[in-house]
Amino acid sequence: MVFALTCIFLGLIAGASSGLFGIGGGIILVPGMIYLLGFGQKKAQGTSLVALLLPVGALAVWEYWKQGAVDLKAGGWIVSGFLVGSLFGSRLALGLTDVVLRRCFAAFLVVMAIQLILKK
Repeated sequence: MVFALTCIFLGLIAGASSGLFGIGGGIILVPGMIYLLGFGQKKAQGTSLVALLLPVGALAVWEYWKQGAVDLKAGGWIVSGFLVGSLFGSRLALGLTDVVLRRCFAAFLVVMAIQLILKK
């Protein structure tokens, strides 16, 4: 029961973050599963992908669509790149150790945080 409630809590936080900031999977779910559920890096990333499959963002997209804040053409092109990129990225990630993958993930988050802080 605690496991299910923790998963639901992570989903709620990731969903709210997704609707608010357009984030959720990597930044919320992956660390949450590592620290709250005890998952390894690869298991957390793979499980995050399960949660992010097609239907998850539908309600948030609908809300943005109603406000005219969705570009379907750009979204379609991004999806085409995302499909190919996710295949190669997953193959690369699965070839790394959990420690190396976790450090790469942490470095990515730090670089993104610095970019956001410095952007004017």
